[in-house]
Amino acid sequence: VQLQAFGGGLVQAGGSLRLSCAASGYTINKLGVGWFRQAPGKEREFVAAVSWSGGNTYSADSVKGRFTISRDNAKNTVDLQMNSLKPEDTAVYYCAASGLTFGGRTATNYPYWGQGTLVTVSS
Repeated sequence: VQLQAFGGGLVQAGGSLRLSCAASGYTINKLGVGWFRQAPGKEREFVAAVSWSGGNTYSADSVKGRFTISRDNAKNTVDLQMNSLKPEDTAVYYCAASGLTFGGRTATNYPYWGQGTLVTVSS
C-alpha cells in the first residue's frame, strides 16, 4: 500500500486547509485510515481516524469540532478538512492505513504510512 498525503501549506490562524490522502497499489476501501501529525521537537500524535466504510470516525480532543475526516472509497482517498486553524496545529501531517477496518488512535495499528505534508499556521 502506497499512500501520499498532500494539500499542506501556509495559512493564517483561523483559516482552513483540506488535506488529502491518496492510495495507490492497493484498494484501501476495507481498511481504516488515520491522520497523525508531528510538530517540530515533539512526538507524533494522533489526529483523526475513519473506519473502512466512513461510518465511524474518531478525533483527538485537540481538534474536535474543527477537523473532519472523511473518505471516498470510489476514489481511494481520505480527506482531512481543517477549519479554525491555530498556530499549534503547525506540523507535518501523515496519513496511515490500518490493517484493521478501524485503526483508532493507536499508531501501531497502522502498518502503512505515507510521506507527510507540512502545514504551517501563522499567528
